[in-house]
Amino acid sequence: MATVTPQVAPAATPPAAAKGRPRRPRVWRGAVLVVAALYFLVPLLASFVFTVDDPSEGFTLDAYGQIFSAEGFGRSLLLSLGLGVVTIALVLLLTLPAMIAVRLSAPRLRTVLEVVCTLPLVVPPITFVAGISTVLRWGPDYLASTPFYQTIIAVQNPDFPVVLVLAYVVLALPFVYRSLDAGLGAIDVRTLSEAARNLGASWPHVVFRVIIPNLRSGLASAGFLTLALVLGEFTIAQLLSFQTFPVWIYTISGSQAQVSVAVSVFSLLITWLLLLVLSSAGARQRSGS
Repeated sequence: MATVTPQVAPAATPPAAAKGRPRRPRVWRGAVLVVAALYFLVPLLASFVFTVDDPSEGFTLDAYGQIFSAEGFGRSLLLSLGLGVVTIALVLLLTLPAMIAVRLSAPRLRTVLEVVCTLPLVVPPITFVAGISTVLRWGPDYLASTPFYQTIIAVQNPDFPVVLVLAYVVLALPFVYRSLDAGLGAIDVRTLSEAARNLGASWPHVVFRVIIPNLRSGLASAGFLTLALVLGEFTIAQLLSFQTFPVWIYTISGSQAQVSVAVSVFSLLITWLLLLVLSSAGARQRSGS
C-alpha cells in the first residue's frame, strides 16, 4: 500500500512588481517636523537670547539668578500650585464617578455627558469671566441679609480664591473628559467590575482597587493638563484681580522685563519636562500591560 505523505503548499511569493517597487520618499514627514520645530523653538530661542544678552555685560545669567529672589515669586507660584492641586482633585471627583457610572449603568447617557463636559470649549473665556464678575458684584447687594453673604465673600479670599478653583474646574472639564475617556476606552470596565463583584468586592473596592489602578496613565494626563491650564491661565485671574503666577509675570514685565521672560522660559521648560516624564510613564505602562 502506498504511503500517503502530506503535501505542503509552497509559500506565496510576492509579485515581481512588489519586489522591485521603490520605497516612497518620506521627505514630507521631515519637512513637517522641521516646520513644527522652527515654530516652537525659534520663539523660545529668541526669548532665551533676550534674557542672557546684556548690552553692557554681554552674556549673563543674572536674570535667571533673580527669579527665586524676586518679590512675589514664591507667593504667586505657591498660590497657583495650590489652586492647581485643588482643581485636579475636584474635577476628578466630579468626572470620574460620573463616567464610570455612565459606562456601567447608563451607556445611552454617554453622549449627554460628553456634550456637557465639552461645552466650555465653545464659551469664550472673556464671556465666562464677565458672567462670574457680574454674579460676584450682584451677590453682596442682594444676599446681605442671608447666610450666603459670608459664603460669597469667602470664595473671594485673596489668600486662596475658591472662585478661581470653580472657574478652572469648568475650563478643565473638556481636557479631563477626553483623557479619562481614552483611558476607560483602553480597558474593559464592565468585565473588570463584574469579575470583582463576583469575587465579593464592594463598589468602593472595585473603583479604588480595580478601575483606578488601570487608569493611571489617563489620570496622570488629566492631572497634567489641568495643572498646565491653571499655571498658564491669565484672563480670569487678571480680570478678577487675583495675583496668580501668570498675573505676577505680567505685573513685573514692566519693571523687570528680562526676569519676567526668564520666568516664562523656565516655567515652559519645566512644563515640557513634566510632559516628557508623563509620556515615558504612559509608554512604560502600555508596554507592561
